[in-house]
Amino acid sequence: MRSIRAAATGAVMLSLALAASACGGGSSTGGGSNDSPKELTYWASNQGASIEIDKKVLQPELDKFEKQTGIKVRLEVVPWSDLLNRILTATTSGQGPDVLNIGNTWSASLQATGALLPWDAKTFDAIGGKDRFVDSALGSTGAEGQDPAAVPLYSMAYALYYNKQMFADAGIDGPPATWDELVAAGKKLTKDGTWGIGMEGSNPSENVHHAFVFAEQHGADFFTADGRADFANEGAVTAVKQYVDLMAKDKIIAPGNAEYAQNQSVSDFAKGRTGMLLWQSASANLTSQGMSEDAYGIAPVPVRSGSPGPGKQVNSMVAGINLAVFKNTDNLDGATEFVKFMTSDTEQKILNTAYGSIPPVKAAQQDTAFNSPANAVLKDTLATSAAALPQVPEESQFETAVGTAVKNLFADAAAGREVTTASVKAALTKAQQQMPTK
Repeated sequence: MRSIRAAATGAVMLSLALAASACGGGSSTGGGSNDSPKELTYWASNQGASIEIDKKVLQPELDKFEKQTGIKVRLEVVPWSDLLNRILTATTSGQGPDVLNIGNTWSASLQATGALLPWDAKTFDAIGGKDRFVDSALGSTGAEGQDPAAVPLYSMAYALYYNKQMFADAGIDGPPATWDELVAAGKKLTKDGTWGIGMEGSNPSENVHHAFVFAEQHGADFFTADGRADFANEGAVTAVKQYVDLMAKDKIIAPGNAEYAQNQSVSDFAKGRTGMLLWQSASANLTSQGMSEDAYGIAPVPVRSGSPGPGKQVNSMVAGINLAVFKNTDNLDGATEFVKFMTSDTEQKILNTAYGSIPPVKAAQQDTAFNSPANAVLKDTLATSAAALPQVPEESQFETAVGTAVKNLFADAAAGREVTTASVKAALTKAQQQMPTK
């Protein structure tokens, strides 16, 4: 999922949606049909620097689809801060789009509502087959053992972006590969009003993504094998403290970053206020902020040690956007045709190039357009060292609860309050208590 989004605040609404009978989609007739074969409503997520930029990217492609099929697509680009709650309202009201973008980390949560069309083998065959898609992207399309609730559309991965000139001026030979090296580099860069690295401390989604990756590196997870919340285990506590300590202890993040939630850290990096940035597929975003591609390098997110120690070689969560269809769409055939169009090799090249993301479709991913050094790092990370966030029905509540707990810990650090192992454990314990019991 794209990191600009604000955290979903729909934990209560999600609980209601899970309890409700499954409905939703473009029609109030209660089931998939072809009653309106000449039109579709599409909710797209805000992927670009603005909603207007998204419209400029998408509308020519939708016009192309209409010319090919005779089906007019009514487009609405929905901000991330509104998207999950809009979707959940649609699942309970029965009024919503035919086709929609969802953050891939929401797949299992929305799957549990029963409102989305399952992508079984027959449905996948209608869009060219399941084997067209990269395995890591398919891993974030719903709960294990069930037919996927969505189809991958855009793939993204976290990477470390670093300012080449600032590194050279500070006498740093190359990008850090371990966390010790990252802290050491950050301290050299933190001087004269510039800082080592930027974060979005007030963005719960960003917080939970980093906490998840760091926990994986420590050999830990936030859920047990049978799907129970386990937020305050030793590895998770250590991971969250390591993240917050970049501000609280190491002093390489500006205290003001505790209030960042909407791309401010990208802007700081682009303007030379920070020397490093951890971000999902940031190249297009940095270009829109006026930063030349020659000015920065890109490397995998550091791990605990070079080997990487007792944890896992995980450099990113599997980030991205999936495309879903509401079950009760009144243009089922058209919706399927639209998904086929959007995931075609040609459209995958066009759309992922525009957004600086990686195609989750194998053939498109091999195109020379995605062979830049930056894309090489992202593709390798997705193929070899990215892990999917827990595909459990409570995933959305997990993002909100843990992400907000980390947000509050950053606020403590910014205010000069000590962040200890005990305080981190207490915060994560409180977050776990907010989760529904099984």
